[in-house]
Amino acid sequence: MRLALIAHDEKKPDLIDFAENRSDDLEHFELMATGTTGKRLIEATGLDIERKQSGPLGGDMQIGAEIASEDCHGVVFLRDPLTAQPHEPDITALLRICDVHDVPLATNLASADAVLDELMDQLEGEFDHRD
Repeated sequence: MRLALIAHDEKKPDLIDFAENRSDDLEHFELMATGTTGKRLIEATGLDIERKQSGPLGGDMQIGAEIASEDCHGVVFLRDPLTAQPHEPDITALLRICDVHDVPLATNLASADAVLDELMDQLEGEFDHRD
C-alpha cells in the first residue's frame, strides 16, 4: 500500500513530528513525498521515501498521476491555509483527483491520524485475510 506525504513550508515541521511519532506505522507503507518534504523526512526519520519533484516543479502532479493510476492509496497533505501558494492550480488538481478516485486525503494533523489509522486497519485486514 502506497502513501504520499506532502507539506507546505510552514507545515513541514508538523509533518516531521507526525512521521516521527507514527514511524512504526509508516514503515508498513511504500512512502512517496514531494522533493523538499521527502528530503527533510528522510533526514529526520530515516524512513525509506521515494522523492518526487518539488511541488511547484510538478511533484503534486506526479503524485496525482500515481493516484489516477491507482498506485497511491492515501495522501497526507499538510497545507498552509494562511499563505497563498504559487502552484495553487496544481494543489487544487491534486485534491480533486483524490476526490475523483476516492483516495483518503488528510489536510491537517487530526485527519492525518485518522487516515493513517484507517489505512493501518485495512493493512491488518489484508494480513488477517491471508492467514
